[in-house]
Amino acid sequence: MANRNNLGGIVHTYQRYDPKRFPSPTQPPPDLVSGAMEHMLAYGEYRELTEEELARAVRIDPSQIQGLGPSLDHLIAMLEERKRKILERYETRKAQKKAGKAFRQAASQADPPKQLRESLGKAVRQEQLRDLERLWYRAGDDQSPFARQLVHLIAALGDKYEVDELAAKYAFTGRESMTVPQAIEIKEELEKIDELLEQLREAAENAQIGVIDMEALAEFAEPGDVSNLSALQQQVQDYLREMAEQQGLQQTADGYQLTPKAQRLFQGKLLQKLFSELTASRTGRHDGPIVGEGSVEMQRTRQYEYGDSVANLDITTSLTNAILREGPGLPIRLKQDDLEVHYTRNTPKAATCVIMDMSGSMRYDGQYMNVKRMALALDGLIRSEYPGDFLQFIEMYSFAKPCRMGEIVKLMPKPVTVHDPWVRLRADMSDPDISESMVPPHFTNIQHSLATARRFLAAQDTPNRQIVLITDGLPTAHFEGSELFLLYPPDPQTEQATMREGQLCKQEGITINMFLVPSWSQSEEDIRFAYRLAETTTGRVFFTAGRDLDRYVVWDYVKRRRDIVS
Repeated sequence: MANRNNLGGIVHTYQRYDPKRFPSPTQPPPDLVSGAMEHMLAYGEYRELTEEELARAVRIDPSQIQGLGPSLDHLIAMLEERKRKILERYETRKAQKKAGKAFRQAASQADPPKQLRESLGKAVRQEQLRDLERLWYRAGDDQSPFARQLVHLIAALGDKYEVDELAAKYAFTGRESMTVPQAIEIKEELEKIDELLEQLREAAENAQIGVIDMEALAEFAEPGDVSNLSALQQQVQDYLREMAEQQGLQQTADGYQLTPKAQRLFQGKLLQKLFSELTASRTGRHDGPIVGEGSVEMQRTRQYEYGDSVANLDITTSLTNAILREGPGLPIRLKQDDLEVHYTRNTPKAATCVIMDMSGSMRYDGQYMNVKRMALALDGLIRSEYPGDFLQFIEMYSFAKPCRMGEIVKLMPKPVTVHDPWVRLRADMSDPDISESMVPPHFTNIQHSLATARRFLAAQDTPNRQIVLITDGLPTAHFEGSELFLLYPPDPQTEQATMREGQLCKQEGITINMFLVPSWSQSEEDIRFAYRLAETTTGRVFFTAGRDLDRYVVWDYVKRRRDIVS
């Protein structure tokens, strides 16, 4: 009986689980941004991230779900026991014989036209569904007796395939025989159990409860177990929605969209990952003893010398020196020996244009994703470390197009619209009847890209100007005046136009650094062209695996930035 000493009766305590604070507040919040951004890099604007894909991208401490409602281990054991009983009950040899007999009987009843008789016999002997389907199309009239016989024959062969697959996939040890329909039904049940087991094990490993198919699980588990697990699944989904909003993922009717906040978080994670691999001896991120008349004050101070700027005067230390020399009292009389100024370091400005190849060949091996990931990392580096630097991205395809930072994650390689092995096209882009949409977009116009980058860099008041060119091979497009040439295989005329533009960059003091990413079509001539362009412009060539592109570009930028200030 309850009294004032035990008011409320028994109070139950649930360890490791607080329904109001899920998951544990001591755990770091799950990273939703990385999965969403990787999805965006792969698909651009073509497909938004679904709730199921978001759930698969999240990692929660599995200890949060232990002991709550039905144990996942209990559900796994229950499904494994059901699967074991099925395998120990049945055998498949008789079902295979029945399926084969039904197929041969259906084949013997078919009465094909004379011209199709040989083809039917070959398809039956080889047991090829594709050949039987072709025969059905060759029969012409889908209402003819032979067409209907073929439909029955195709269904019988499909059943035989199903039974043979069941026998090959599972090790049955029982003695009870099955009919063909029963074997197909058992196959579907076993496959559904396997799928649920995979989902439950995945949830037990990383708490991805959202991936469990509750409707399928309800066919095997007790109603109370499923309802409790469904409640936890809903709680996790609500938590993920809340975290998605906090991390800059905006939910729409079709899925999740990225906001600038999510992009900044992803950039920070990229840089953290890149620089966590560096050592002090390999990175330019650690500032050297570069001092002098600069704009950024350092904590260290020194005695004032004639010619030093009073803007860098350490007033507090200077007054302290005067008080120590004369003792307390007013007025405080400063002498030159009392004055101290801050050390400063130079912060010269650097200007960079990054040319990103989005031609048709960049779709192979997902190279375009590596290029976009590099762009996000480099932009994040400059925003956080060198905010005074100039950075401009240029999308390269048959044309060159300046690209704002918010557009980079949406870029996709251009679709190949011309499949001829020999292409010689010319378009006068000054003609009002010709628009960019009429031109095949998947060619590589390095010449126009370099010209566009040169115009951007010419407006920057700094001698430290460079072009970072990221491509997978030779140029296949160029401009001569207003005329655009699309030439494949790569033509010497295009290379000459590209080299001329490279020379103009060199004359204006612009360095071209070329990052050559691997491609299935890359040849020795691609590499030779890269060397020729680098030699002509006193630049450099980097050969790097696509997945390491962000690391190489960012590290090289930091190294060159250090060389500039030193």
